[in-house]
Amino acid sequence: MKKIQKLKVFDITRHLDSEQSMAEYLSQVLEDGDNDELIRALGHIAKAKGMATVAKESGLGRESLYKALSEGSQPRFDTIAKVIHALGLKMTVQV
Repeated sequence: MKKIQKLKVFDITRHLDSEQSMAEYLSQVLEDGDNDELIRALGHIAKAKGMATVAKESGLGRESLYKALSEGSQPRFDTIAKVIHALGLKMTVQV
């Protein structure tokens, strides 16, 4: 009888261990142009950095941050900008 091995659930937050990896991940998501994926990616990065820390740095309440980055949410641009700034990342536009 073969032994069945359980696979570990992939958790991207374990791989977001530097600002460089966070920036690369977010850049790729932005390039794809999917708004839902952008919000999901910001949630992953915030979780990797620590939701309480990001909430404090962004000036948002922790519950508000979770709500803004939850599936199906449609946060305002200023909320996204605050979160990106709190993550230590910057947005730029290139041609």
